[in-house]
Amino acid sequence: MESFYFCADFFALSSIKMEQKHKRKTHKRFLWTSGIILLLLLAAAIYAYRLVFAPLNPAETAYIYIEEEHDYEEVIRQLKEKASLPSEKIFRLLAEKMNYPSQVKSGRYEVSAGMTMPDVIRLLRSGNQTPVNITFNNIRTREDLAGRLAGQLMVDSLSLLKIFHDPEAAERMGFNVENFPAMFIPNTYEVYWNTDEESLLQRMKSEYDRFWNEARRKKAEALGLTPVEVSTLASIVEEEATYADEYPIVAGLYLNRLKRGMRLEADPTVKFAVGDFTLRRILYKHLEVESPYNTYRREGLPPGPIRIPSIAAINGTLSPGQHNYLFMCAKDDLSGRHNFAVTHAEHARNAARYQRALNERGIY
Repeated sequence: MESFYFCADFFALSSIKMEQKHKRKTHKRFLWTSGIILLLLLAAAIYAYRLVFAPLNPAETAYIYIEEEHDYEEVIRQLKEKASLPSEKIFRLLAEKMNYPSQVKSGRYEVSAGMTMPDVIRLLRSGNQTPVNITFNNIRTREDLAGRLAGQLMVDSLSLLKIFHDPEAAERMGFNVENFPAMFIPNTYEVYWNTDEESLLQRMKSEYDRFWNEARRKKAEALGLTPVEVSTLASIVEEEATYADEYPIVAGLYLNRLKRGMRLEADPTVKFAVGDFTLRRILYKHLEVESPYNTYRREGLPPGPIRIPSIAAINGTLSPGQHNYLFMCAKDDLSGRHNFAVTHAEHARNAARYQRALNERGIY
């Protein structure tokens, strides 16, 4: 009987030891599994962290352009295309957490190397856009101006053109529809890309007032002209003279004619009246065109600029050459330069040489 109890105790003890051994193995297995899971989670967290805060590395500074009608998906498309997003999925998760998809703001945003995805989201969400430098020069028509501005801003060219021909818009700025182009001083200006039409007009008016400072206004007054009249005369000067060093000479010539009560008889005004700036030869039929801009038929200055004059042309007009010239004619070498004359007889000889040069070259 004692042997039986001994065997029972032995088997019970063995069973307990086996169970304890199994528990230890299970515990070790659990620890190993837990450790591996923790390591995997840690690795995933490190990977995600590195993705979240990985610096963007676009080939060059990227600019994201968001128009009013653009949605969140368009922003994602541009970021993928231009800014080399480390992970679109992570970006979307971050954007959702930072409430950006419902706060898309129009504008032009600069995304540079070194920025992280949270940096980009905060930038876009804030609406803190990067200004753009708009430049316009060598502008002949209102269509040219509208197209040049629309090519650099979010504004629509047709909307701008409509405003440029709108008498009420001109009057709001202190002009009339004929001299409205004088308000636009060709230069480079820093503005926001999503500037609307009215804000753009207000900015151009501020720049016009800044340009026409006291010194320039005094010069204009000394010539007996208003700033708008100076711009109108400067537009004719610039169309007439190919080279800037002739601006003061040509301006002085036209001012001499105005002082003597003579008509300007400026060929560029005829081209404007006809609507063809490509004319190489002004014929009598062109001179007969009835238009307030035809200075062969009308006295004084035309009602507004025939182009948007450059700063160089305006300054050249404000500081005209002091001479007695009353006539000018393109040189017969067709260089774009002019022969100037005091008397009509001298001018007739210059004109004859020029006409002969045109004939020889078959220019009609």
